[in-house]
Amino acid sequence: MPAFYLATLTFQLFKTRPSFLVLTSSKVWYNKLGHLGAGVWPSGKAADFGSAIGGSNPPTPAIFLCEVIRLPFREDMGIDLGTANTLVYVRGRGIVINEPSVVAIDTETGTVIQVGLAAKEMIGKTPSNISAIRPLKSGVIADFDIARTMLKYFIGNARKGLPFLKPRVVIGVPIGVTEVERKAIMDAALEAGASKAFLIEEPMAAAIGAGLDVEEPSGNMIVDIGGGTTEIAVISLGSIVTSVSVRIAGDALDEAIVHYIKEEYKLAIGERTAERIKIEIGNVFPLPEYDELETMVVGVDLSTGLPRKIIVQGGEIREALKTNINTLTDSIRNALEQTPPELVTDIVARGIVLTGGGALLKGFDQLISRETGISVVIAEDPLTCVARGAGAALEKLDILNRLSKMNRIK
Repeated sequence: MPAFYLATLTFQLFKTRPSFLVLTSSKVWYNKLGHLGAGVWPSGKAADFGSAIGGSNPPTPAIFLCEVIRLPFREDMGIDLGTANTLVYVRGRGIVINEPSVVAIDTETGTVIQVGLAAKEMIGKTPSNISAIRPLKSGVIADFDIARTMLKYFIGNARKGLPFLKPRVVIGVPIGVTEVERKAIMDAALEAGASKAFLIEEPMAAAIGAGLDVEEPSGNMIVDIGGGTTEIAVISLGSIVTSVSVRIAGDALDEAIVHYIKEEYKLAIGERTAERIKIEIGNVFPLPEYDELETMVVGVDLSTGLPRKIIVQGGEIREALKTNINTLTDSIRNALEQTPPELVTDIVARGIVLTGGGALLKGFDQLISRETGISVVIAEDPLTCVARGAGAALEKLDILNRLSKMNRIK
């Protein structure tokens, strides 16, 4: 055995938290290595490195060294691949990407011009040879090539570590996706640079990101209102017990506002203007303070073709959103009706948790509480819950094992 192998080797793996690994020919010691997350030994068995060291058959020093060095520098990611926005969570760094799910391409050459926020700014303003495309519709991939390009761009921008250490990626998807849609998302992630790709149901990821203990034997109800879909689920023991997926969410609300302004004012507006109206004065619960909200809107007069300004009030937008919002509240009631009584008791005690951009719609929590008789809680930072939860799932061995089995495409 070479003499240098007998020497003690000390490595400082992190600058911010002391982590020393000491190797000799006969023993491997762990000294305050910290939580590195789940790993996989050469046998393929998932293991936690902290417990593996004290086992009866620990890995060889060389294998252990490779695994321990690899994990801290591999930037595993949780991705909320949304219809409206894509968020990327990197373990140890938090949310590093939060940009619109839009790609601008030159239709004549197929060249990608911009991705994300810069591409969204081009919507409705591009010349004939440039198209701003949303590669996802209702939470699933509608244009595989463009989605792969977008994912590659976001994953590449999120990575700051060693380029040859490809990240594991967990991506949130709607509950009702088909096998074909699941395979398209996983293939896009792998081609974009992931070493392994897992898919997790968006409400499960949202619940984990909201801080709910999804693995305990009690009911948690989550309502995640995204851009393309609204996901409603009751979770217990790390699994979804009851779920409803509705393809009505932020984009549908924007379209409803566009339609209302067109019908009531004979004025054409774009989706970006409709989204701004929704954010500024959108509301779904009758309160005087919401009725008094107003904003200026500039559009194109449908009779003259010239620009025209109008003032829109909060009560009008509530009326514009009424049909879609009623569908969502009916879906929440349906999910409760399908839930076992014992879990309903837990939900009444804990409340319904709202996540996603739609959770910020004024009065939505009050409306759901009135319609169901159950208290409603808006999660902290609801826009990032799915991405944070997807990333945190990598640290939960039971859930990760379930995802591994679930993600085996037949």
